[in-house]
Amino acid sequence: MVLSSPSGGGKTSIAQRLVAARSDVQYSVSATTRSQRDGETEGQSYCFLSRPDFEREVAAGAFLEWAEYGGNLYGTLKREVLRGRAAGRHVVLDIEVKGADQLRLADPESVRIFVLPPSGAELIKRLEGRRTESEAAIARRLAIASDEVGAASRYDYVVINDDLTVATAQVGAIIDVECRRPARLKGLDPVIAELRLSLANRTSGLNRS
Repeated sequence: MVLSSPSGGGKTSIAQRLVAARSDVQYSVSATTRSQRDGETEGQSYCFLSRPDFEREVAAGAFLEWAEYGGNLYGTLKREVLRGRAAGRHVVLDIEVKGADQLRLADPESVRIFVLPPSGAELIKRLEGRRTESEAAIARRLAIASDEVGAASRYDYVVINDDLTVATAQVGAIIDVECRRPARLKGLDPVIAELRLSLANRTSGLNRS
């Protein structure tokens, strides 16, 4: 399950709330070369790597996807996704548009959700409210956001994050709906075969009588 949004759109908060509320969901911790912010924890918020270390991991084929965003490198480590799948959980990835495009090629069965802010004014308010970046950095993020929102129509679903609780519930509902798709249900064919056989036997018995 891929969540994308402009910086400040709320994708990380939604992912964190899903993990806290559901035992069947696991967050794939991304790797990044950006500096660690106050309140962030290594290995939980991100895997913080130096650029040389990140580039070595790229050369080793350790990433499912990676891209440069705002002057920093971000990527999804294959081992993070495999760890979640091995535990039988839905793996939620919080990645930007270029990475999501790469992931769709690598895993066509992935489900992509774009999280939109309710308005441009609200997005600006959220970014400025962080007080972690300079005006120039915020301006760069807004310029990127302007391009990113144009990609929303390429995603499988769009959720507008006006209320974080509502938006999280909507993403959770998407997970539940996707789980019921026939292609994702394990052991469905034997169940259908047994039902058809039972109905055929019953029909045959009625015809003989």
